[in-house]
Amino acid sequence: MKREEIIASEDPELLVVFRQLKQLKASLDLGFLNKLDRSLPFADILFDRWDRAKFLGFGEGTSIYDSSYVFGTVNIGINTWVGPFVILDGSGGLEIGDNCSISASVQIYSHDSVQWATSGGTSPYEYASTKIGNSCYIGPNSIIAKGVTIGDGCIIGANSFVNKSFDEKSKIAGNPAKLI
Repeated sequence: MKREEIIASEDPELLVVFRQLKQLKASLDLGFLNKLDRSLPFADILFDRWDRAKFLGFGEGTSIYDSSYVFGTVNIGINTWVGPFVILDGSGGLEIGDNCSISASVQIYSHDSVQWATSGGTSPYEYASTKIGNSCYIGPNSIIAKGVTIGDGCIIGANSFVNKSFDEKSKIAGNPAKLI
């Protein structure tokens, strides 16, 4: 059964709204494709990523895609780009500096549930503040564990697992990440 048939069977008035939304998406998608040479998910077309960053209290010029998740206390400086499908876990506190590039599907954590899970739920979750300095690049699909500090000007290669801190201007990659 097609979506329209399901919606029509539930509420015929919703079908009108559904068709209007489809038309709006098609029109906006075509506009983005023609002007910016890109096709985005509907939510990222509808909602401005700079407005979302401003709403979340992030610094001037910072943007965050609608497809990204933000939990807890997350502070981000100015002119930072947070790509699509990113997870920012600030449950233990997360700071990201100015002029950073957080690539698609990056996950940055400030808690973990290792002790909780391995104790059968009797131990608490563990929390530790995580910090990313200024002018850092974090490659796609990288994961940064709780309690890690990344110094200013660092480059983290794609698909890296960062489970310890690194000084400024470090170039790191791997699983676990190490200096390269």
